[in-house]
Amino acid sequence: MSALAFHDAHVIQGEQAVSDDVNATLQTVLGSCVSACLHDPVRRIGGMNHFLLPDDGTRTDMRYASAAMERLVNELLKKGAERGRLQAKLFGGARIMPNLPDIGRRNAESALAFLRNEGIPCRSQSLGGSQARRVRFWPASGRAQQLLIERCDAAQAREIAAERPTRPAGSVELF
Repeated sequence: MSALAFHDAHVIQGEQAVSDDVNATLQTVLGSCVSACLHDPVRRIGGMNHFLLPDDGTRTDMRYASAAMERLVNELLKKGAERGRLQAKLFGGARIMPNLPDIGRRNAESALAFLRNEGIPCRSQSLGGSQARRVRFWPASGRAQQLLIERCDAAQAREIAAERPTRPAGSVELF
């Protein structure tokens, strides 16, 4: 029985999704935000979050790294995953606007610090740079795929973020 009854879910800022459905895909579009894809390979369950801001000490606001990461781990554990088997893949943390503070780097550092502190291995990562990413994650298998998006202006970035990612050509898969 599936943890959630869906096949395709788009995870937006401040949200998460968890599933053990073998047909499910979780998708998101990231700029400076970070998304963690966590997976328990034995239980064959996984989840994705999408957070906007590095830690500020709060453990309740899903827009912040620590709250988003903690809630994703807890939801996976509630659905039968075991902490000692969790594996992570991280995406995002780009510096899209070079004239603004590098919030993407701080988001990436927060996610990596959380994983390190919790003893969850990061199996692969695509963090930093200056390009947005479309990410697709198959939670039951732990497979992830990303497509780097060419530079765009702010209006185009909003348009891209509103789209539901589809299977991109020329994408990179992280196993």
